[in-house]
Amino acid sequence: MASFSGFDQQTLERFADLMVGFGANVQKGQIVAIGAEIGKEEVARALAASAYRHGARFVDVGYFDPHVKHARLANADPQTLEFVPSWYGDRILALGDQRCARIGLSGPAAPGLFDDIDPALVGKDQLPAVKESGTVVNDATTNWTIGPCPSQEWAELVFPDLEPAAALERLAEALVHVCRLDEDDPVAAWRARAAVLIKAAATVTERRFDSLHFEGPGTDLVVGLLPTSKFLAAQFQTVDGIDHMPNIPSEEIFSVPDPLRTEGVVRATKPLVLGGSIIEGLEVEFKDGKAIRIDADKNAEILRGYCERDEGASRLGEVALVDGEGRIGKLGTTFFDTLLDENAASHIALGSSYGMCLDGDDDRDRINLSRIHVDFMIGSNDVVVTGVDAEGGRSEVLSEGRWAIG
Repeated sequence: MASFSGFDQQTLERFADLMVGFGANVQKGQIVAIGAEIGKEEVARALAASAYRHGARFVDVGYFDPHVKHARLANADPQTLEFVPSWYGDRILALGDQRCARIGLSGPAAPGLFDDIDPALVGKDQLPAVKESGTVVNDATTNWTIGPCPSQEWAELVFPDLEPAAALERLAEALVHVCRLDEDDPVAAWRARAAVLIKAAATVTERRFDSLHFEGPGTDLVVGLLPTSKFLAAQFQTVDGIDHMPNIPSEEIFSVPDPLRTEGVVRATKPLVLGGSIIEGLEVEFKDGKAIRIDADKNAEILRGYCERDEGASRLGEVALVDGEGRIGKLGTTFFDTLLDENAASHIALGSSYGMCLDGDDDRDRINLSRIHVDFMIGSNDVVVTGVDAEGGRSEVLSEGRWAIG
């Protein structure tokens, strides 16, 4: 029998065990922090139970209520919307200091909730995201993961033509598939896929391209790379040597770009959900590494607001490549959730970089720093990615969704 989340009890427990035991790789005696939104209690509780089965010393579940955020945006002084109490960031840093595990749940909890709010105001309040999360990730002090949590509201957004019960069942089935829970041994399946991605990341890194050129409908974008940029995939390791898989699902290889060398125009190939709202028809123009024009068919002001947070917010912090062999892209479904949609298509991110994507420290003072990190999807089978070396030589990297290199 399906539960409130759409997962039957056995699937819910398997999902929780995959997230806890493989994704975050919770260690015996660790404190585990779980982040969820109101409406995701059933899955959060399953994660907590699994964490205790895996030997957690304490599980702390924090719930964010988007309706309270709506009340703030609708009624508070606009000049206060960027304010975040210090203890929000202090908590994240403390999780790192105490070498805790972190697990987050993605998926729209209240689609359309902010449609009646001025998009410029939505762009000012970025909670539940806080800048200290980037610090902890770059310092590699927590083992962490994020996974998708099905809900009725999300299901009706993704499958609006289905009856509500059928939509939830369809969403749950899709998430089971993309998380590889339909395999007898999901962990083994993920390790096999990770091996493919890690090999692809090493192959692209070995070429030491000076830049990547994205070409497709509405897109002609060159993203510069640093001399020591390296591509990573699927697996992180903490400073204490704990392996973990930050995203379940994960189908990407990613690296750190040169924040001063992005040129051209790019058109998003999927909608972007940001601040609880949907940005559609996004187009961004870059010059000398900076986003100088942000347009969209809907809600461009939200991303513009994010890009005004600091100097680094309008520059790139990540470039990621996704091939067509992953399970998400093959479904042909727009999930309106960055975790899933970014693993269906190549993407770039405005804002903070991941320092672990460098070989050594020679370029560490050149990477982008920001309070934000916003991914948006720019890849499809119609977008060709070409690597350009320092002498101008060109080699196709991705074409028609297939690796064209190595």
